Amino acid sequence: MLDRQDNVVPSKVRVIALTADEALEQSLRTTFGASGKIELSIVKGNVLNEESGFSPADASVVIVDLDAGNPDELAALQRLTNRIGRWPPVIVVTEGFNAELGRGLVQMRVADFLVKPVDGIDVVRACARVAQGPTDDEVREAEIFTFLPAAGGVGVTTLAIQTAMTLLNSGPRGGVKTCLVDLDFQHGACADYLDLEPRLDLSEIDPRPERLDRQLLEVMLSRHASGLSLIAAPNRPAEMRSFDPGMVTRLLDLVSSHFDYVVIDMPRTWFSWTDNVLTGSNKLFIVSEMTVPGLRHAKKLMGAISERLGPDQQPLVIVNRFEQRLFAPGLRLADIKQALGAGFCGTVPNNYRLVREAIDRGIPLDEVKSGNNVSAEMKKLVLPQRAKAAKAEPEGKRLLFWAK
Repeated sequence: MLDRQDNVVPSKVRVIALTADEALEQSLRTTFGASGKIELSIVKGNVLNEESGFSPADASVVIVDLDAGNPDELAALQRLTNRIGRWPPVIVVTEGFNAELGRGLVQMRVADFLVKPVDGIDVVRACARVAQGPTDDEVREAEIFTFLPAAGGVGVTTLAIQTAMTLLNSGPRGGVKTCLVDLDFQHGACADYLDLEPRLDLSEIDPRPERLDRQLLEVMLSRHASGLSLIAAPNRPAEMRSFDPGMVTRLLDLVSSHFDYVVIDMPRTWFSWTDNVLTGSNKLFIVSEMTVPGLRHAKKLMGAISERLGPDQQPLVIVNRFEQRLFAPGLRLADIKQALGAGFCGTVPNNYRLVREAIDRGIPLDEVKSGNNVSAEMKKLVLPQRAKAAKAEPEGKRLLFWAK
């Protein structure tokens, strides 16, 4: 075995390899069998039937032999990485490789990939590197909150901004790094709502997204006085703008590696990169208004997302501008719950004067009125665990942690 400085495998590593390739299986058994520090398990088959007898829960590393030319296997790999998250790390072994596949594997958060034919010692070194886990110096992954409008004018930008402010203030001042990303390149309004200059230069990074690095990102960030960072481009209402999915993916990967929380304001139009953004989100909210057509649009959108991205990606619906008066006609809370079923997340009250003043002045809602009803309800929806814990605590005692 190699010593620790040469990518030594940590003591007692369990590697699970999923493959139907007999040559690869034999190479892995020969190489890994030479070490008493590695326990190798081979699961015969491919990622399409990985649910049968394949449990990565106690593994240190998972190796997946992938047919990259099979879209079904790529979709199954996406489901696998979504299910197990960052641990155990996944190494992909594939026969062919191109830039598009590379972007896809990065987006799926695959830890490493090797191209056949592979030398067994290369696999050992890859396993040694990823099995050590992230160090303190390595980037952390942000938690991503994405807001998608069910229809136009439902207030999605206001709720996205308020969510970003809520997350920013969810820890000690200056200790929680939060970024708001406006992906509505045609009609985006986040910069206007916060009275900031949009600094994302799409013409510079779209032709060559690989140029986007930490230094360039810093130049293109807009900073709010609260400490909130904003990624937004000058909107072009008269242009229908679509961009290479690789550019959007690169942008979001870079942002998520440097912030604790990322909040995304999505356009209503579905682009080629929309699936990737929604799949990579930890929490996905559809924003609707309190009308029958609005609820219908929200329900159809819920179904479309589940159909496109699979049952693991279940969006939740927030009904904005909610009003209910006793003995007045119109929709009631019970009607909304019945229409949306398990997809219903909650409501945000209608406070038109507050929201209008905040937008006109370019400031957050809490600067207009601290503790307002819109901010309070959004906090319950975005930080539900904290809200429950705070309610259970004696008065004057707060619980200072974030529960994912």
